Amino acid sequence: MHVSQLLLARGDLVVGIDNLNDYYDPQLKRDRLARLRSCPGFRFTEMDVADRGQMSELFSTERFDKVVHLAAQAGVRYSLVNPHAYIESNVVGFTNVLEGSRHAEVEHLVYASSSSVYGGNAAMPFSEHHSVDHPVSLYAATKKANELMAHTYSHLFRLPTTGLRFFTVYGPWGRPDMALFMFTKAILEGRSIDVFNHGQMVRDFTYIDDIAQGVVRVLDRPAEADLTFDASAPDPARSSAPYRVFNIGNSDPVPLLVFIDAIEKALGKPAQKNFLPIQPGDVPHTYADVSELSAWVDFRPATPVAEGVKRFVDWYLGYFMSSKHA
Repeated sequence: MHVSQLLLARGDLVVGIDNLNDYYDPQLKRDRLARLRSCPGFRFTEMDVADRGQMSELFSTERFDKVVHLAAQAGVRYSLVNPHAYIESNVVGFTNVLEGSRHAEVEHLVYASSSSVYGGNAAMPFSEHHSVDHPVSLYAATKKANELMAHTYSHLFRLPTTGLRFFTVYGPWGRPDMALFMFTKAILEGRSIDVFNHGQMVRDFTYIDDIAQGVVRVLDRPAEADLTFDASAPDPARSSAPYRVFNIGNSDPVPLLVFIDAIEKALGKPAQKNFLPIQPGDVPHTYADVSELSAWVDFRPATPVAEGVKRFVDWYLGYFMSSKHA
């Protein structure tokens, strides 16, 4: 939604697709959609990226100039209980996006990857130049697969592709299964919050407006082949094909307890904390090196957590405490 708003505000024509599934409350999705429908230049088609026939028809009909692929089955923990949803959406769906982009001769495909691809890596900060061959969840594996699939299409068909490894995105209109949303709801309702890894988690929380700005800036600069690429010592961040991957994170890791403190301050209410062990598939620490992104599009996220959390809480209170949700 946020990316679409930026594109529409500058006069682009945007076609949005979503299957509006019930992984979380579809009403939130419909309310986001209502905001976009009010914008001139926006059209919506309800469909699933995994539907090969519909996707093929969409691409042949619309002849898109550029594609931003942000659809996915999200969530690390859900991938432990419903793995097939991830293969359908993230692998089959992405194949359909690649095929559509190839045949429509799209100028640039930008897609969402994830910081989760760094998996078991312990070297900080995470760099695109690091190997990412040790995912610790199926979700992470599908995102790594997307990067490999994109490279194949960039190599074979010279399709410019750019993957953006998002680092813990948060902000207004965000997903209800994310920590900020769940913590805010629980604190307001007087329930305890589950704090995993006994609070020893550190995340590179990245505010949604920064993510959207980064996506649009990258979209405007198609990936290019690196003419200095050395195949005898290949750099994972570069290629002889028009292919790039970039971290997009705040580059300012914040302990989870500091994040919770920001929520408490914004709500003016303390949290009851239930400390638990780390969950399967989770990593204890994320930290983005964004020097490559900065060099490519002269942009780096910078919204402080206290400010971003306050904006989320203000939106949450306005959205859920309004008469329609009372």
